[in-house]
Amino acid sequence: MRILRVITRLNIGGPSIQAITLAHRLAERGYETLLVHGRLGAGEGDMRYLLPPTVQTRAVDALRREIAPAHDTVALAALLGLVREWRPDIVHTHMAKAGTTARLAAAIANLQPKRSPRARIVHTYHGHVLEGYFGRVKTQAAIGVERALARLTDRIIAISPQIARELLEVHRIGRAEQYRVVPLGFDLDALAAIAAPERQQARAALGLDPRDHVVTTVGRITAIKQHTLFLEAAAQIGGVDPAARFLIVGDGDLRADMERHAAGLGLGSRVRFLGWRRDLATVYGATDVFLLTSRNEGTPVALIESLAAGVPGVATDVGGIRDVIASDAVGLVAPSGDAAALAAHVRGLLDDPDRRLRMGAAGRKSVVTRYGLERLLDDIDEVYRSLEG
Repeated sequence: MRILRVITRLNIGGPSIQAITLAHRLAERGYETLLVHGRLGAGEGDMRYLLPPTVQTRAVDALRREIAPAHDTVALAALLGLVREWRPDIVHTHMAKAGTTARLAAAIANLQPKRSPRARIVHTYHGHVLEGYFGRVKTQAAIGVERALARLTDRIIAISPQIARELLEVHRIGRAEQYRVVPLGFDLDALAAIAAPERQQARAALGLDPRDHVVTTVGRITAIKQHTLFLEAAAQIGGVDPAARFLIVGDGDLRADMERHAAGLGLGSRVRFLGWRRDLATVYGATDVFLLTSRNEGTPVALIESLAAGVPGVATDVGGIRDVIASDAVGLVAPSGDAAALAAHVRGLLDDPDRRLRMGAAGRKSVVTRYGLERLLDDIDEVYRSLEG
């Protein structure tokens, strides 16, 4: 079975990891994949280093995140040409822009009189941009577009039950029978193997004192990730805990603003902006508590990674967070925007090492079971096989 997999761009994040992993590992199950990706935005981390040489790829420079009619038209034409040339059995799209242009391209190609059997169309929602991204008018327009695209789509994959409910029940996108919930899946073995000796080595590698209380966040420095809230919670934690240190891993268009905000809060050298890093095992290994302050999330990859590394998580109660932190045995949640509640949760864990260890062990067991790679491959294989015939 031939899969044309299209993703807007291979920037750092869960969608890129999943697209690359599926393109690579599904070959073992008899699938041939062409992975098509667009252009990275300014300041975005690049995950193309994860691409194995065996994965066929094609870059479409005009495929970009921002709405740009001229580029979008060129991208649509390029994708239409690829569908006609490569004749896939399934066109599987990831992320909003790829989901728009590639689904349209596949639908147009399917109109050809000689196109039989037609290409099946699958789209994965790794989250959505229908809450917290745009104003009311743009949001309503986006919902209208997604409703129209759903009529062209054979299977709609949501990476969490919460996202499926929001799309289907709140925004009325598609029909219930189109949906499949397929949680993300990763190779978590290296993170799950982190033990006490590696933690001390990780701290030394990052120039941290063994006695420091380390609170970390990982992700793009953009408005939706709400780093201002992380810094406000950090200021409250640091006000009562002189050993507290804060690591911000990632980059983005708001980094300079966040650096100024940290200075204005008097955090000084206690907060460090590390940029994008590939040695996440070192980052998580050095961390006591992971803090995620997003305004919205699909399935939070960094939170899954931290739990796999045995690091308890504290997060805002938004989107798919509770799909990962299913109980307070594995992590703690607080209302979005409530810096005091987030700070209190983090302080409680920093003050109780035994509880941190118990919660870290429970979190590791929970995510390794639910978000493992083989489970993801089984689920996607089942979705594709359901479209045969």
